[in-house]
Order: sequence, then C-alpha cells, then structure tokens
Amino acid sequence: MPKIKTHRGAAKRFKQTAGGKWKGSHAFHSHILGKKTAKRKRNLRKVTVISMADARRLKRLLP
Repeated sequence: MPKIKTHRGAAKRFKQTAGGKWKGSHAFHSHILGKKTAKRKRNLRKVTVISMADARRLKRLLP
C-alpha cells in the first residue's frame, strides 16, 4: 500500500500534545474584532484543546 500523505493545512494548524491530545487556536479572532469585548479577544488568543470528536478526524489527516 502507498504511504498516507499528511494533510498540510491541518499540520500547520494543529499540534499533538505529549498526552496524545490535539491543540489548536480558537476561531473568530481574525477580523470584525471591534464589537467583541477585550475579555473575549484575550481568551481567543489562548490555545485550546480540540474536542474528541474532531480529534478522530485529525488522526486521519495527520497520520
């Protein structure tokens, strides 16, 4: 069987932690920021843990 190619877009956006979970950045932090509160924008800067439902999808994209 041929090798499974890595999805390059996903590889640039998500990293796997030492414990096997996936981390990535929040959405809704690129534009239209004037109406969002400072607290909301500050929390969107932080890295988040990807849900287990999406982690199964990432496992296929990033072998």
